[in-house]
Amino acid sequence: MTARQTDWVFHNGDFVHARDLWLGSGPQGLQYGTGAFEGIRSYASITKGASLFRAPDHFARMTNSARFLRMNMTQSVEELVNVSAELLRRNGHLGDAYVRPIVYKLALEPGTPFGVRLRGVSSALTIMSLPMGSYIPKGGIRCAVSSWRKIPGSSLPSAAKLTGAYVSNAIATDEVTSAGYDDAIFLNQAGNVAEASTANIFLVRDGGVCTPGLDSDILEGITRNSVMALLERDLGVTVVERTVPRYELYTADEVFLTGTGCEIAPVIEIDGRPVGDGAGGPVTKAVAQAYDRAVRGADKGHQDWLTGIAV
Repeated sequence: MTARQTDWVFHNGDFVHARDLWLGSGPQGLQYGTGAFEGIRSYASITKGASLFRAPDHFARMTNSARFLRMNMTQSVEELVNVSAELLRRNGHLGDAYVRPIVYKLALEPGTPFGVRLRGVSSALTIMSLPMGSYIPKGGIRCAVSSWRKIPGSSLPSAAKLTGAYVSNAIATDEVTSAGYDDAIFLNQAGNVAEASTANIFLVRDGGVCTPGLDSDILEGITRNSVMALLERDLGVTVVERTVPRYELYTADEVFLTGTGCEIAPVIEIDGRPVGDGAGGPVTKAVAQAYDRAVRGADKGHQDWLTGIAV
């Protein structure tokens, strides 16, 4: 079946034609950013035809994020994974594709007064899919440290993937792309490295690998977790989670980003300074190859990360 654009979406418990979906004029999630979302990749697999990558982990995180906003998911994690697989089948997205589930506040319930609030507001769940291959340039990307700081966990929990929080990411990305760079790197309120706009960050120095710890106000990325496991098993490298000063960005031998969308992205320049030899390094290349094997089912040691999509 040839991949096509989105024909079907899953909305509030049923599959509907994308052209027929109408959310009304004033969803609370749109007005106030009160929503939670995930990005989930599926890949053409050598063993299962097509597979979702770590979908249960994504939906478990989304369920927790929704709970934080007082939204109860009516479907279980297993049911949401099955819905996503069926959506991909219906849309013919059985190659490399992307699934975007979002749960959001919808409308004030009867008796609820007007205003910004979490209680007394109904919620809705929508899941869409679209074809998506790798979009990061093979030669690597150029980053800049944004003048905007990462929202601290004391203001908004970093562990929750909330729609409203990503306004900050969009502003930082606009700043650095306007200056000719590809992506932004956030510092936290203490001035140490946090993460990129939609990805976690890793540094390689003298063969060792480090990444900002969870106390650096970062999202605990699922790709981040996967890469840490692959580095330890395939390269014998245990990643050190710690505070990373900005200075180390400019003295690292290698820097790479990890995320569902960007996958493994080598960073070849930061703030006009080349990273290493400016061409990506051996650790980055090795873990990118290991990750590609894992998501496509060639890694027998991580078949549990894949959910096959029956055709």
